Amino acid sequence: MSETSRTRNLSDQNQRAFWLKHLHRWHWISAGLCLVGMILFAATGITLNHAAQIEARPVVIQKEATLPADLLASLSAAAPKGDTGELPPAVEHWLASELGIVAGGQIAEWSDDEVYVPLPRPGGDAWASIDREDGKVLYERIDRGWISYFNDLHKGRNTGAAWSWFIDVFAGACLVFCLTGLCLLQIHSGKRPATWPVVGLGVVVPLLLAILFIH
Repeated sequence: MSETSRTRNLSDQNQRAFWLKHLHRWHWISAGLCLVGMILFAATGITLNHAAQIEARPVVIQKEATLPADLLASLSAAAPKGDTGELPPAVEHWLASELGIVAGGQIAEWSDDEVYVPLPRPGGDAWASIDREDGKVLYERIDRGWISYFNDLHKGRNTGAAWSWFIDVFAGACLVFCLTGLCLLQIHSGKRPATWPVVGLGVVVPLLLAILFIH
């Protein structure tokens, strides 16, 4: 073997080693970041697919109270010009301390008779209403259980900005995991003849199912 060929082979081996090192590094880092999320999303994918067969027994909690006169007056004074607006901070604090209602930042619906505060949440629903005449407060919370809660996390339903950001970061990490895995498959495919037939099967099966059985 000539010196030129030996140098070229050494260069190819060094380049291969470089890419293997970095691909393996990013593959295991992204795998670590995705691990718990992938388990959660895979499990809830099954529960969502069989939602009709999984019986939910909602638990309904109702509470009543009366808003103090001074807070009722401040509520009237803080009425927005339109049909929607936030509650006064003092009223939000009273709702939290008396009834455990976290209404901070929620946009309430104001009418001549009442103030309605929607309180959507994963795994259930909730709302509160305040009578603008006598200050009567009604609160109802519906809890559909842990399966419903995790299903809503899967869908990003009523989960807030922080969880929405987590889903975006998790999806990015999954892309890194899959793409680095694809590159590793390419590098090792020469010694593993079944690599691309298996990959092709993973493409063809869902494609055929979609074409033949989804209408």
